[in-house]
Amino acid sequence: MADARNKPGAGGDAVPSPPHPTQRKRPLPEQRPTRAERELPEVVQRIIASPSYRPADEDLDFLQQPETRGIRLQLEYRKAETLLREHHIAHTIVVFGGTRIRERAAAERALHEAEQALAADPGNAELKQHHRICQNLVDTSRYYDLAREFGGIVGRNGDRGRDGRIIITTGGGPGIMEAANRGAFETGARSAGLNISLPHEQYPNPYITPELCLRFHYFALRKLHFVLRARALVVFPGGFGTMDELFEILALSQTRKLPPVPIVLVGEEYWRRAFDPEFFVEQGVIDPEDRELFWYAETPHDIWRGILRWYEKKGEPLLIGEERGA
Repeated sequence: MADARNKPGAGGDAVPSPPHPTQRKRPLPEQRPTRAERELPEVVQRIIASPSYRPADEDLDFLQQPETRGIRLQLEYRKAETLLREHHIAHTIVVFGGTRIRERAAAERALHEAEQALAADPGNAELKQHHRICQNLVDTSRYYDLAREFGGIVGRNGDRGRDGRIIITTGGGPGIMEAANRGAFETGARSAGLNISLPHEQYPNPYITPELCLRFHYFALRKLHFVLRARALVVFPGGFGTMDELFEILALSQTRKLPPVPIVLVGEEYWRRAFDPEFFVEQGVIDPEDRELFWYAETPHDIWRGILRWYEKKGEPLLIGEERGA
């Protein structure tokens, strides 16, 4: 009687070799053109080119429909989260401020141009107003320097974070955001920029670490990623966008939807004119304790020391070892 081990399917010697993962010895029928396909090639190409034939994840027109907004929201959240995790970004110091606040040389050039225009038409009310605004922007250009210096302080101390590296994160645009990214860049530190798609063309500032520059379509998702890793919010003078981000964090902290983090308003004189928290308290629209959600600072060193002190009071020191570089 023949040994059963020699029969097909019996024993290890009868096990076939694994097939090639993608190729076949003989093609399947659908891999070869049929007679109809050979006779009607143009029709087949039109079918293949039809939007209905595109895989859903490659069909950009389909993905941009209102009905797929939920999918886009998920993708936007997941892409940013994946990239930040891959680069081991644990904590951020978020810096907000006006896009129109430029370094002094640029502000002075704009003022000079405004002076020339006004000299040519001294009775023009619109040019007079523009000239006054340019004068103010020369004065507020000092905040560009302060933001740049503060970015450098965080850049030098970021690798000493107790629970992981701390980096500067901004909205990725010009002005104050550029200054903070620039300060970190000049120390050799990485920094992030969370840019937003707008109807008009815009560019990220050149000081963001390229692999940490993200672009969002939805403001809500961008805001979410600002707060998820934020260990502090530092707010320089700015306009509607800056106010929007500031009050968003204040509301989240007030309601404890977000555990409070240090919120520092840079430039007390500016902020007291921009809004009056004491008036809010007196009118009963916020509680006195809500006024303690933020404080004012004037210099980069004061900002940094205040953040470190806040965490010391909380019993959770931000940095390992003694303060350095501030």
